[in-house]
Amino acid sequence: MNKELCAQRLRAVAFDLDDTLLHDDLSISPYTVNTLRTLALAGIHIIPASGRSFLSMKPFLDRLDCASLFITCNGAEIRDGKTHELLRSEFFPPELGREIARFGNLHHCYTQTYGDGHFYYSEHSVWAERYAAASVLTGMYVGNLELFIREPRNKILMMAEEDKIAAMLVEARQVFAGRASVTCSKPYFLEFNPLGATKGIALEYAAKKLGISPRDIIAFGDGLNDLPMLQAAGWSVAMTNGQEALKSVCCDICPSNQDDGVAVYLTNCFREVYA
Repeated sequence: MNKELCAQRLRAVAFDLDDTLLHDDLSISPYTVNTLRTLALAGIHIIPASGRSFLSMKPFLDRLDCASLFITCNGAEIRDGKTHELLRSEFFPPELGREIARFGNLHHCYTQTYGDGHFYYSEHSVWAERYAAASVLTGMYVGNLELFIREPRNKILMMAEEDKIAAMLVEARQVFAGRASVTCSKPYFLEFNPLGATKGIALEYAAKKLGISPRDIIAFGDGLNDLPMLQAAGWSVAMTNGQEALKSVCCDICPSNQDDGVAVYLTNCFREVYA
């Protein structure tokens, strides 16, 4: 399917937030907000899809104010865009969560998990400070996460220098193959989600819920965690600032997040909506 046919069949737009829709300072431009709201008024479904938790996404959802559905925690949750009702959720059993935390301990890696609107972290470090600033969530120090995890969790995140994360990604995908989804939204993030929690699986669920086909969705992303979503969509667009692994498999490339690439691409691709 070429771009013109994609435009004719468009029923929904899905997009990542960080490094895709958001500027580097975490803002969303008025141009992007107006572009997405115009599409929504034209009957196009808007589907934000992020690795962030619900409460971390909420300020951006409020800013857009046009989502039909949204995907959180790399696909571990899907919620209604207007009521924020939880429609689907996936969790690790506690024993698997503890095993993942143990993997982080063995690698002496900063590790955190989520619950009750907080992130719970394993050690005081600059990683916790940076995450709190970027996520608008409150962090709570709990020490050894392996001892802390006693309930199901939907995401565990590790942070370290890029070279260390790259090596850990390869190992983690081997150790947890068939038991967990392991990915990276940023080069210094290593993210663990339940096996059924990917943005691709979530997008397929969202499409069914909306009564459309995933092939009628255009999706935008920049990181490895976006790859399943981009593969599930009918038309995939990588950000210029995105990882090279995405650019080689996507249908097209758009300008960077700093240049409002998602909005620019949509405006150029679907001119009749904005006429």
